[in-house]
Amino acid sequence: MSATVHELTSQPTLWRHAGGLEPDPALPANGQRLAVVGCGTSLYIAQAYARTREEAGHGETDAFPASEMPAARRYDAVLALSRSGTTTEVLMALERLPAGTPTVALTAVADSPLAEAAGTPVVLAFADERSVVQTRFATTALVYLRAHLGIDPASAADAAEAVLTDPLPVDPAAFDRFHFLGSGWTVGLAAEAALKLREAGRAWTESYPAMEYRHGPIATADGRTLVVAFGPLDDALASDIRATGARVLDAGPEPLATLVLCQRLAVDLAVARGFDPDTPRNLTRSVVLS
Repeated sequence: MSATVHELTSQPTLWRHAGGLEPDPALPANGQRLAVVGCGTSLYIAQAYARTREEAGHGETDAFPASEMPAARRYDAVLALSRSGTTTEVLMALERLPAGTPTVALTAVADSPLAEAAGTPVVLAFADERSVVQTRFATTALVYLRAHLGIDPASAADAAEAVLTDPLPVDPAAFDRFHFLGSGWTVGLAAEAALKLREAGRAWTESYPAMEYRHGPIATADGRTLVVAFGPLDDALASDIRATGARVLDAGPEPLATLVLCQRLAVDLAVARGFDPDTPRNLTRSVVLS
């Protein structure tokens, strides 16, 4: 079993564990104006958390790629996400903040540069990974943050267990293009799903807010396109997509379980194309710039 497969199959157990932890008092307080920064997968988790936090009424929350964090904009706190705690752009984003800005790092590595640079580190070492392609740390971090907002992960974990034991509903090797559609907090999950198939399977993948799909992207849909919906699609939109010949996959009501399904599709596609999902081309576990 590859490291990637081992790690992605461990997610339901880790989600339940993370959901049962006492929230760290350093996490952003209700009402604080918050910025969340990350790169790659961590960016998409930041986007999902930011939208969830605002919708839960906990305060204005913005998510930025670490390299694009507005240096002069003031926030009550900044939360930095990085599995390894070594990502250069994340470290630089903290350095550019206005003096005195409270910072929290959510990472898997306690003695990492990010844990040392942030005002307070929150370490989820139990969810760390060997793989280059992130799966369980990212989702566990999101579950942990959502639990801080009062969202129980039990139903998502149950649904993910079913996803991990059921046969895949489609053969990813039958498609040339993969489009992922989300709404609200799942826009970030759709982007993360697209990244997984891009990283592991070297696939042509795209992600969009669902109702934006008609505004141009649908032009590329055809019988060799798989469209994965994170949550129910508008009936008229689903009808328009099916009219192109594309396959629409509605994986069920639990978006985190749908992300696990997409992780499985990514591994399956990589194997079908003769790639090792543990060693994706041109990628390393962390981007450290000289």
